[in-house]
This record gives sequence, C-alpha cells and structure tokens, in this order.
Amino acid sequence: MDASLQGIKMVLLDLDGTIHLGGIPIPGALEFIQRCRMNSIATIFLSNNSSCSVKQYVEKLRGMGIKAREEDVLLSTHDCIRWLQQRGWMKIHCFGTEGMRSMMEGAGFECTNNGVDCVVIGYHNELVYSELQQVAELLHKGVPLVATHPDIVCPSPTGGLPDVGSILAMFEASTGITPTIITGKPRPEMILERLKEEGIDPSNVAMIGDRIYTDIAMACAANVHSILVLSGEATRGDLTNSTIQPTLVVDSVDVLLR
Repeated sequence: MDASLQGIKMVLLDLDGTIHLGGIPIPGALEFIQRCRMNSIATIFLSNNSSCSVKQYVEKLRGMGIKAREEDVLLSTHDCIRWLQQRGWMKIHCFGTEGMRSMMEGAGFECTNNGVDCVVIGYHNELVYSELQQVAELLHKGVPLVATHPDIVCPSPTGGLPDVGSILAMFEASTGITPTIITGKPRPEMILERLKEEGIDPSNVAMIGDRIYTDIAMACAANVHSILVLSGEATRGDLTNSTIQPTLVVDSVDVLLR
C-alpha cells in the first residue's frame, strides 16, 4: 500500500494530532476526508481521548466542518465499556469528565463512590484535587484500577498535555497500584469487532494516526495497514529504535489519496 490508498475500503482516523490539534483542523485534513468519501472509502473517527462523549465528538467534528454521525465515532470509552460489561463490573468510581460519565451511565453503569467494583480512569481535564484524593483512597483499599487508554500526553497547539498515562504514573508513584487493564488503542479488540460488524477484511483497512505505541501498534496487532503521520506526537527519529514499524510514513494526511 502507498499514499494512493489503492485497495483500501475503510480508513480509521485518529483525531488529536492527525485530523486536528486543539480543535483546529490540520491543513489538508478536511480535503482528505472529502477525497475519501468521493472515492467511497468509509471514514471512522477513532480516538483514545475519553474526555468527550460520542455526541460531543460529533458536535466537535461538525464545528470543524466535518460531517459526521454518531456511528462514525469509535472511542476508547466504547472499548472500556465492553470490557467492563464482560467482566460484570457495573458499579464504578468514574474519574473522568461529565462527557465520559454520561457514556458510562448511558451504558447502564452506576457511577458512585461507595461499594464500587473498580475505579475507571479517563482523560480528565476538569479534575480538582479532591478527586485525586478519592481515587488514591480507593486504591489503598484494594479496589481494582481500570484505565480507558494509555496515552501519556494529549497533543495541543502549545505542546503535550498530561493524559491518562501520566495520571496512571502519578497514582502508581503514590499508591504502588497499576491497572488491571488499559483499554483503547493499542488493543486490537477496539477495532476488530467493528470490522466484523461491517464485514470488511483487515487487509482493506488502513489505520492513520500520530502515535507509534497506540495507533500503529494497534494496526499491527489487528493486521490492518498503518500510516504514521508526523503532524502530532511522533517524529521520524522515534522509529529508529522502535520494534513497531508502520506500513507508510507521511508528513500529514494532506499527501494521501492524491
């Protein structure tokens, strides 16, 4: 596969650092999405960022000039919900935004501080210190820890911001506790169920993202094509000592499907 995307029927598009930075579209991103749709290539917006609900993401995409439906958005929160449901952990302490909490409650979870099955850590950009204290106290009591995704930073126009991976490192330093599971990318399960539902073979799918350890790692694990864009977190230098290698490396999505 090359930049022409010949043979590709679906692209899985990371958002932060791939399509936009801080809500500002990356140059050429909107035109690339238009080219995909003109060529009958399905576009699924895939993000580990669990701070927003699907509805909020759709509104955010539309605000950037991207037409999207709720079924076009796949989040790490979806993967986390599926894993928790399979485990039967339906009573949770939700360390996350109102958007994340609304998705959890909409899926039938009880978000509470008492008698919980686990603590769920999401990208929480609305937090106050008392919430950190509540989580630490629960972890000290032996309550299991679950995280929506492993991203260390969230890209922004002014530089990387602390994401779930950074929050997990803080809790490990203060409590000694590590997660029972970290859902979201790079877990291949996040996308394989969707591909099965769509009836699309992995060989006809390309994952496009800016992170080697999540986007590209997941693509490799799921046996789909991988395109690393250099418009977000990763640099070419990061690939030098990495055991994870993408199918293709480009400066941004602007050069694809020309």
